[in-house]
Amino acid sequence: MTTTIVTTKGQIVIPSKIRNRLKIKRGTKLYIEERGNELILKPVTPEYFERIAGVLPTKGKLSKALLAERAKDKEREA
Repeated sequence: MTTTIVTTKGQIVIPSKIRNRLKIKRGTKLYIEERGNELILKPVTPEYFERIAGVLPTKGKLSKALLAERAKDKEREA
């Protein structure tokens, strides 16, 4: 089990082994889901969108829009 500490600003550090394995880099957005007393963090990546594709009846428009927004964010960071 890996543990981390919450700072006074509510921030946590994700250990490097986990970040590397999940390809979480600076600027990666995380989806946060609350399940009872648990928090689930999921990196928002193209693979994430592919897994959830079809959940909403948008015919892929939402996924394409979100991926385009993510690409713009990456351009701004560069």
